[in-house]
Order: sequence, then structure tokens, then C-alpha cells
Amino acid sequence: MSHNQSHIAHIRHDYSLAALDEVVTGNDPIAFFQKWFDEAHAAEISEVNAMTLASVDALGKPHARIVLLKGIENGGFTFFTNYESAKGHDLASHPEVALLFFWKELERQVRVEGIAKKIDVLDSDIYFHSRPEGSRLGAWASPQSQVISDRTIIESNYAAFEKQFSGGAIPRPPHWGGYSIVPQKIEFWQGRSNRMHDRVHFTLEENESWSKCRLAP
Repeated sequence: MSHNQSHIAHIRHDYSLAALDEVVTGNDPIAFFQKWFDEAHAAEISEVNAMTLASVDALGKPHARIVLLKGIENGGFTFFTNYESAKGHDLASHPEVALLFFWKELERQVRVEGIAKKIDVLDSDIYFHSRPEGSRLGAWASPQSQVISDRTIIESNYAAFEKQFSGGAIPRPPHWGGYSIVPQKIEFWQGRSNRMHDRVHFTLEENESWSKCRLAP
């Protein structure tokens, strides 16, 4: 093992802030997620709503990237993106996805597995028009995930759309909108000392009720 590999292998952090018991989580994982999210927000964690979105493309190859949670509506985790992006194509072919939240300051993570569904166009309109003007123009200017020769392409696009919509409303692009990840499984992980972590796992049953169990770390 090289010196650099040895250095990486010996990076460790022991977790000791809190414990997690099945009783504490209750029987509604969405409500408990909101509780944990509120605590993470109160702890002033940077980018508290950042979540890893893992998807699979049409060939079965996995992909992951960070997106931002923008709401929890009707039991689903909502985010917004370009429907024609790489992730949009992934979700069109395989709507089964996974989400991961990691709040290291609280030694917590939450794993979600579920189905991605496009949200209502009106809800996408409402959120789009709440965004800063620059972000609205950017949604028009960027052919997300497509190959471009250099940055001047999107800068020229931005300038053109800025001129086109100058003095008027900026409509939502038809290729841009929201997804709701409807969870089927949710796992809460609390770091514990000696890697003896707490894991409480919820599964959505056929009758729409949640069952839960404890998993070994």
C-alpha cells in the first residue's frame, strides 16, 4: 500500500452525538424526515436540502448527481430540472430512483427509494416564477447535458433570451419542470461509536401503511 493509500485508509471519525430508537421515529417516516430536516436546518447546515439522486439509464448503467429538494408535497420529495437532461432521460426510461441526504454535522443520513413522477404543470409554473430572473433565463439558455464546444454557447444563448424577454414575463420552458419522488422505502441512519450505527428502515406496504424494522449497521 502506497503512502497516499495508507493515509486515506486511516482516515476515521467516531460518531457519538446521538442515538436512534425505533420508538422515537414513530410510524410516519415522512413526518420523522421533516423533524430531522427541521433540526438540520436549525443547525445551519450548508445546503441542507442537497440530496444525491441516483438513477439508471436505458442501458441499465447507474448515474448519480446532487440535486436540491424543493418541497415535500403529498408524501413525495420534489425537485426541478430540465426534462431533456441526462437525468430526465433516465427517469423517462426507469422511474425507479434512490435519494440520499447526508448531514455530517449531525452524524445522520437518510436513504429513500421510490418512483419519480412529473408534477402538475401548474405547480411547475408556480415554482418557476418564484425563481430569480437569472435562474429563469438560465433554464432557457442551457441545453443541459448536451455537448457544447465552449462556454460562449450558453453565454450567447443567455444574452439572446435576456433580450427576447426584456421588459416582459419569462415563461417556463416546456422542457423544464418538477418531479416528485414517491417513496417506497425510507431508512434513517444515526452514526454511533465503533461503527455500531443505528438504522431504522421503513417499507411501504400494499395497504399504503408503513412497516418498520431495525437493520444491523
